[in-house]
Amino acid sequence: MKLVIGNKNYSSWSLRPWLALKVAEIPFEEILIPLYQADSKARQLAFSPAGKVPILVDGAVTIWDSLAILEYVAEQYPDRGLWPRAIAARAHARSVSAEMHAGFAALRTAMPMNCRATLAGKGHTPEALADIARIAAIWGDCRARYGNDGPFLFGAFSNADAFYAPVVTRFLTYGVALPDVCRAYVNTVRALPAMREWYAAADVESERLAHSEIYAMM
Repeated sequence: MKLVIGNKNYSSWSLRPWLALKVAEIPFEEILIPLYQADSKARQLAFSPAGKVPILVDGAVTIWDSLAILEYVAEQYPDRGLWPRAIAARAHARSVSAEMHAGFAALRTAMPMNCRATLAGKGHTPEALADIARIAAIWGDCRARYGNDGPFLFGAFSNADAFYAPVVTRFLTYGVALPDVCRAYVNTVRALPAMREWYAAADVESERLAHSEIYAMM
C-alpha cells in the first residue's frame, strides 16, 4: 500500500490514516507531497481525481477520504482491531469518528494544526471553546463506558483515536485546559511511538503555510 500525505506539521487529515497504519503495524510506503506549492495539486491529481490528501493506493484500489481509508484498512486487516469488536462499542466508535470527520469547524478555524508551535491561549474563541467542550464530553463518555481495558477511547487503540489525534495536537499547541480524564488521554496519545515519530518529522520540515500560521505576527 501507498499512503499519500501532506506536511506533517499541518495536515490533520493525513495524520489519521498514517497513525492508524503505524500503530496497527501495517506496512505501507509513505509519499509526502508538501501542500500549497506550485506543483502540489498536479502531484495530488496524479494519485486521485479529488486532488487532495490523504490518498491510499492499494493495487488497483484508490481511496481519497480519511474515514473511507480507515474503513478500508479495517476491512483488509480485521485482526488488527481498528474498530472495537463489540457491536455497541463499534457503533459508538464510528459515530464519534464521523462527528469529528464532519464537524468542529470552529476549532479547526481558530486552532489550525501546527505541531511545531506553542500558542497557549490563542484561538480560544467562544465557538472553539464550545467545540472543545463537546470533544471533552465525547472523550469522557467513551472512557467511562469503554475504557476499562486500556487507556484509549475504547480501551485499546482504534480508528476513533486516530481521528482525534489531530485534536490532541491542537490542545497541546494552544494550551487548552481539560478535565483530568481528557488530559490523561492527551498524554497517552502524545506518548505513542508513532506520534513521537510524526512530531519529530514535523519539527524538521521547512515549509511554512500562512493559513496555518495565523498567529505568527500577533
